[in-house]
Amino acid sequence: MIQVRGARENNLANVSLDIPKRRLTVFTGVSGSGKSSLVFGTIAAESQRLINETYTAFVQSFMPSPGRPDVDALHNLSAAIVVDQERMGAGSRSTVGTATDAYTMLRILFSRLGTPYVGTSGAFSFNLPEGMCPHCEGLGQVSDIDVDQVVDRELSLNEGAITAPGFGVDTWYWQVMANSGFYDPGKRLKDFTEQEWDDFLHKPAVKVKAGTSNVTYEGLITRIRRTYLAKDRESMQSHIRAFVDRAVVFASCPECGGSRLTRAALSCRIDGRNIAECAAMQISDLAAFIGGIDDPSVAPMLAGLRDLLHSLSEIGLGYLSLDRPSATLSGGEAQRVKMVRHLGSSLTDVTYVFDEPTTGLHPHDIQRMNDLLLRLRDKGNTVLVVEHKPEVIAIADHVVDLGPGAGTAGGEICFSGSVEGLRASGTLTGRHLGHRAELRESVRMPRGHLSIKDADLHNLRNVSVEVPLGVLAVVTGVAGSGKSSLIHGHLAGREGVVVADQSPIRGSRRSNPATYTGLLNPIRTAFAKANGVKAALFSANSEGACARCNGLGLVYTDLAMMAGVASVCEECEGRRFTPEVLTYRLNGKNISEVLDMPVAEAHAFFPTGQAHRILGRLADVGLGYLRLGQPLNTLSGGERQRLKLAIHMAEASSTYILDEPTTGLHMADVDKLLALLDRLVDQGNSVIVIEHHQAVMAHADWLIDIGPGGGHDGGRVVFEGTPAALVAQADTLTARHLRQYVAS
Repeated sequence: MIQVRGARENNLANVSLDIPKRRLTVFTGVSGSGKSSLVFGTIAAESQRLINETYTAFVQSFMPSPGRPDVDALHNLSAAIVVDQERMGAGSRSTVGTATDAYTMLRILFSRLGTPYVGTSGAFSFNLPEGMCPHCEGLGQVSDIDVDQVVDRELSLNEGAITAPGFGVDTWYWQVMANSGFYDPGKRLKDFTEQEWDDFLHKPAVKVKAGTSNVTYEGLITRIRRTYLAKDRESMQSHIRAFVDRAVVFASCPECGGSRLTRAALSCRIDGRNIAECAAMQISDLAAFIGGIDDPSVAPMLAGLRDLLHSLSEIGLGYLSLDRPSATLSGGEAQRVKMVRHLGSSLTDVTYVFDEPTTGLHPHDIQRMNDLLLRLRDKGNTVLVVEHKPEVIAIADHVVDLGPGAGTAGGEICFSGSVEGLRASGTLTGRHLGHRAELRESVRMPRGHLSIKDADLHNLRNVSVEVPLGVLAVVTGVAGSGKSSLIHGHLAGREGVVVADQSPIRGSRRSNPATYTGLLNPIRTAFAKANGVKAALFSANSEGACARCNGLGLVYTDLAMMAGVASVCEECEGRRFTPEVLTYRLNGKNISEVLDMPVAEAHAFFPTGQAHRILGRLADVGLGYLRLGQPLNTLSGGERQRLKLAIHMAEASSTYILDEPTTGLHMADVDKLLALLDRLVDQGNSVIVIEHHQAVMAHADWLIDIGPGGGHDGGRVVFEGTPAALVAQADTLTARHLRQYVAS
């Protein structure tokens, strides 16, 4: 047993329990009940800290230093490997092939068996000088500027033809261009001669006379490349970053055709295919191709490569290709790629910790994921899974249910034992295990449609579909079928369409729900009014900030040799404000105490006005347990999405696109989410949800099912209509699972 004694991390209420080793244990409970605090914040964190402590001080200085979790004792820990949903922090050079080592094996294969012989395996690597295409340096892409995003050809220079920021009429550089003498500033761009157009856009730097002084003139594109594109994207100002994202287009490298490799590497073939063609194949097809190669000289490695490709297909990633950039994988895909790496590992007796491994999985794929979890367990590992889906809870050897509520109302063990015991236990999770959402009695009628015509992004096969407005429309299909390509690629940029997704919120450790939602403004004003002082005092980023920690509540000490340490500020004791500010009260509470309240409590504390409205929206999206001052970088993907949704709900009626809003939601919270989506629709909005959760499908007014499979086996609309019609007459994977769900 792994023995946990007296865990108090975050909201845990002095929890003690035993977790069986070499078994599959699932942790359940509503969002914010303390599952992550127990599994990640206590067990995994302490295991990693103990391992890090075995290194020298010098090596430790390069590692993150998690503080010791707040727990009395932990016994019998084994090395913990956390398989989370963080996107793979990967540069443009990392691909699925390089991340799983499949491409490395492929390189060795080609260096031994390919004809004509080209050289060692390094000659096939786009990350080594001997293998990379010299023109694009192994990136496969070259950047180009879309001229029509920079100028308006209908206007003359005097009329403001240049639309790029920093080149407006009468700016300094505009004057240099207008007085350069290379063209007439009163002439429309579309009437320029070829020579004038070339001088205007591409001329290299030359000296020209402007009045009495000499100035440097360079063509517009030349200058934009030098001043904007040479900079790192992250360090640009936001309006310039937006312009660059709009104006810069990446084109396939003309030299290597996007394959990233030298011509020599591309000339080497096995059975008529070169390595770039193999990397571009769907993994399921590549597995069949490799299966056809038989050569005793590389037999052991061939077997390894076959196993790896087979595992990737098994886990439902057969639709990916090895040349797919790692950074474009979704959180769920990245997590499954990491899983495959561990399945092939020769380590056993390890504790694997998974965070909602079914995110982004269709019910059809969940069965495969379950098999993988069981295979990891059967290798002799301890598997800990934080999960809400009943299908995964059902295969557990042991279940730990936390609750009963969220935040301060949670943090206790409600049940620990077998799945049967949980069913009979009467806890919130136990009661909901058999709970099913029903099909609607009557569906709402659409007010209109958003048309998508001939969509062909990624694997879509010229899809044309009418997405109904004014109803709850759900888009579903197996992983990789093309749902995101269809909705994000062809609807997201349209007028009045709002996307609430799970991407990280651009913010720092200073941002929190109160600052992000604009809630802090009415709170500061209320404090200022009640105490007759100015509002800036009540901002931890402004005048009221504790001078020692600058309003962070923590002091970061850089220990040069050793890792930096974050310790609670001794002066304000983590409260973030000066002692003077903390003497001002509103209804008996100071600003620090108000920012420490959960949303639900604050909603009652501010009974009227703007603060009450904003807090009401946060409670509606199921974030009643979040503390107002909790740093945004501690939120999960699902919490970030619901926070964005709460902000967008304040806007005028529009079309909402939600990508898997049930992520991180307990079955009981899913009902609340459905009620919220209904309310949005009843207020005159349109809601389009990309979702695999069967309760959401059953509750929809209209379903669009993409499939039939993933990758090139998908990309078509296999069903559109009401959920009742799908259950009654369709024969897609979704229909089979939904039929079972509704019947049970």
